[in-house]
Amino acid sequence: MLDRRVVVTGLGVISPVGLDTESFFASLLAGKSGIRRITLFDASEFTSQIAGEISNFDPTPWIDKRTAQRLDRFCLFGLAAAIQALRDSGLDLEKEDRGRIGTLIGTGIGGLWEIEEQFQRITKGGPRKVSPFLVPKMMPNACAGQVSIHFGLEGPSTSISTACASATHSIGEACLTVKRGDADLMVAGGAESTITPLGMGGFCSAKALSRRNDEPERASRPFDAERDGFVMGEGSGVIVLEEYEHARSRGAHIYGEFLGYGASTDASHITAPHPEGRGAIRSMLEALADAGLGPEDVSYVNAHGTSTELNDAVESVAIKNVFGDAAKRVPVSSTKSMVGHLLGASGGVEMVATLMSLERGVIHQTANYEHPDPRCDLDYVPEGPREVDLGNVMSNSFGFGGHNATLIFGKLRD
Repeated sequence: MLDRRVVVTGLGVISPVGLDTESFFASLLAGKSGIRRITLFDASEFTSQIAGEISNFDPTPWIDKRTAQRLDRFCLFGLAAAIQALRDSGLDLEKEDRGRIGTLIGTGIGGLWEIEEQFQRITKGGPRKVSPFLVPKMMPNACAGQVSIHFGLEGPSTSISTACASATHSIGEACLTVKRGDADLMVAGGAESTITPLGMGGFCSAKALSRRNDEPERASRPFDAERDGFVMGEGSGVIVLEEYEHARSRGAHIYGEFLGYGASTDASHITAPHPEGRGAIRSMLEALADAGLGPEDVSYVNAHGTSTELNDAVESVAIKNVFGDAAKRVPVSSTKSMVGHLLGASGGVEMVATLMSLERGVIHQTANYEHPDPRCDLDYVPEGPREVDLGNVMSNSFGFGGHNATLIFGKLRD
């Protein structure tokens, strides 16, 4: 097995606060929230009527109209983010062996918009009304496949579905794919779009969503004592991972270097985190061990930070357990405080934010952190953007089913 260095050479994002990396990161630093009242459908009868929507999305800057009509909304987001990331990487695909370039795009649910639309068709008009595009639009692996098709990438193409940890698992496994020599480049991340009647209805019935409908921008408040549930978001975050010597030989811009990946399972409850944070602890410890780092070597944690009562308290306990004396000094912030929870795409979008922080030496705040919770007593960066000399950064994602994933990236080392 080879042990090659892996670096990031391209970033792409479609988010509720920006449809490209620059506007996205600028919005985060400005504390701008993308949470609004839902306009994609009539949500007046739902207990939660707010979400991080991507309003008036036009895919044509990235995707031609005919192709766009054949893709579910989640896949449109994912393909657009992947196109951005590959453009950002500066790769000339005509000079590359496309059999050495793969895709790994995760999603928690897949084509829910298409499922709901086709169910309405069969209910009203019978089976002859069902679109022949139902299966290729709804399947969770559609985005990975469409990215491969769009660019003619013939390397390994896979999709991971581990709920809210999907994108982080995807990036971690893609890093390992490059590291062991199965590919030279991987396009990896996650995509999701579940702000639908069925998607919102399910989470409302589970009492997982915030009901702060009268003040949407203040509804997502990770680690705050008055948090009352997460806010649904949608979008995609995709990065280009490249073998270091390959990137250096073509003079690529490098955002950071992959250092460590940890993955674990709570084996405790299908939706709630382990009450002692055992899975989250194991995931972070494995990532640190893989990176050959101690907790004192990590200068920032981009938290899973969903704004739910259990998750935020358990993640705080887990960070304190892992970091020990260093826990109170390491800044911890949640991107979800401004974009909402993008489920299977969250880890991809948050990785873009984390890598931009690493490169630029500034981290965004946790918006709406106003009322301290004694169970959540870390440095959540409530005051606004903070300039920090970042060396190694960590990002956590924890999903329904008890799935946990942690990634560590650092500045390029000579």
